[in-house]
Amino acid sequence: MATLNTVRAIFGDRPLRRVAAVAAAITAIPPITAAATLIAVDAVKSRSRKEREAPRPGTFEAQVQESRITLYTSGSEVYDDMIEAIDSARETVLLETFIWKGDEVGQRFIDAMNRAADRGVDARVLYDGFGNLVVPRKFYSGFSDKVRVKRLPAFARPYWKGLLRHTGFNHSKILVVDDHTGFIGGYNIGELYARQWRDTHIREQGPAVWGLRNSIKRVWNEHAEEDDKISWIPPDSWDPEVRVAANLPVQLVYPIRQLYLAAIERARNHIYITTPYFIPDQQILHALTQAARRGVDVRVMVPKKSNHIVADFASRGFYGQLLEAGVTILLYDAAMIHAKTATIDGIWSTVGTANIDRLSLSFNYETNVEIIDRDFAANMETVFERDSEHCEVLTSPRWRDRHRMARLAETALIPLRPFL
Repeated sequence: MATLNTVRAIFGDRPLRRVAAVAAAITAIPPITAAATLIAVDAVKSRSRKEREAPRPGTFEAQVQESRITLYTSGSEVYDDMIEAIDSARETVLLETFIWKGDEVGQRFIDAMNRAADRGVDARVLYDGFGNLVVPRKFYSGFSDKVRVKRLPAFARPYWKGLLRHTGFNHSKILVVDDHTGFIGGYNIGELYARQWRDTHIREQGPAVWGLRNSIKRVWNEHAEEDDKISWIPPDSWDPEVRVAANLPVQLVYPIRQLYLAAIERARNHIYITTPYFIPDQQILHALTQAARRGVDVRVMVPKKSNHIVADFASRGFYGQLLEAGVTILLYDAAMIHAKTATIDGIWSTVGTANIDRLSLSFNYETNVEIIDRDFAANMETVFERDSEHCEVLTSPRWRDRHRMARLAETALIPLRPFL
């Protein structure tokens, strides 16, 4: 009783609520301090960092059922082909992206969309407000009045309708032209990504494009008036070898996480994953370590230094457990690698916009394409092997010898993992 009276004397008549608030504030201090310190140190180091031209493993083609799939590893090349596709459009152009830089590359896309709309094409653009906070709004005023543009708001969202439903960013990057040609992958729109980042995109030509169109349609229609909605069209097949998994937070739909789990649990021989930000939840982590323990060659490629230093250190906190299970960690050092890809057992592959982190798998609008085809998987493996030539292979003994302050920062960031 004396203890309870003491608590009440300090915190008032509602001690538990106040104690919880104080405890939460105190708990938040170490991870926030660690994150702020890392960001400050990285900002100083980045001033002397030289930008490098990213290696390009090549461009590859595969025929998957009735669709032609082109695999790109060059931003300049994929941008040129996207602009060419927009310029050839006769009926519709649907463009969805996360970041749209206000530079020369960004202007090329605005001009192409304007040209399409001026010749009578139904041209629509959907981009994320948060991802473009640093881009002047004036840049986006360059769209013709004939182009239908939707900017998903950065902050002005109806959170009272449900936090989980309205906190996700629109992280998808998709272009669909005339329901026949579609592009998807990790490339945002901007000069930086064209030259200095190693990313992966694909182009689909044929019936497989239906899934990409449907992904854009679902997001657009959730934010459109009835007379502005994109119409539904039927798919060509119930059993395609190219499928699309698309997160739709407003409906609490997150299939990409299950796509990965199902594929990893099927793996018999090898799993090759490339992701720029690797902060797995316990189920993904367990699936990967269990696969390695049953003899599967599991390799995870991440940047040695990404553009988000906090994500790097949060990711490194998982390396010890992965290495002990027999997973190979590849640290890509030639440039910022931003590809979101995986290929398993020479038959299953995915290319898309989702990172293996909490934001992508549990919060954001994301789109991944799942392709079950040996020729395409062979192309994916070739790209992985060529990227591996620019990697440092992490070994367990060497990892244990890292600086004590690095280990301390990794531990301090653990509470932030659910938000990264």
